[in-house]
Amino acid sequence: MAIPNGAGGYQYNDGNTGEALLFVQGAPTALTGAATVTAAQLANGLFTFDGTAGAMTLPTVALLEDEISSAAKVNAAFTFAVVNIDSADAITVTAGTGWTIVGTAAVSANTSSQWLARKTGVGTWTAYRIA
Repeated sequence: MAIPNGAGGYQYNDGNTGEALLFVQGAPTALTGAATVTAAQLANGLFTFDGTAGAMTLPTVALLEDEISSAAKVNAAFTFAVVNIDSADAITVTAGTGWTIVGTAAVSANTSSQWLARKTGVGTWTAYRIA
């Protein structure tokens, strides 16, 4: 999906200071309880949670690489975010096959977390909680 600039192409910026950097962001995936997210949902990069406490399990690395590129090189990375809008329950990011989680996995009620997913080897990725 292109960001319109009046001529149907991409808008980056024209060098003006203070100009917002625009990018395409799909609608968030809404979670209401325990779920294994799809590779496409993870690649979209934005989740909301409002429901019963549970685990948000990452897709297998094989499914992720089928979605984004099986040719991704070691140290390739992307980010994703989890916004917990529930007033009482936490959601916990858990590893699917091939994943390692680094940092606090639980996203407490009324908080958010940002993650960096990084390819660490053949068939392995690590999700680092960075905020």
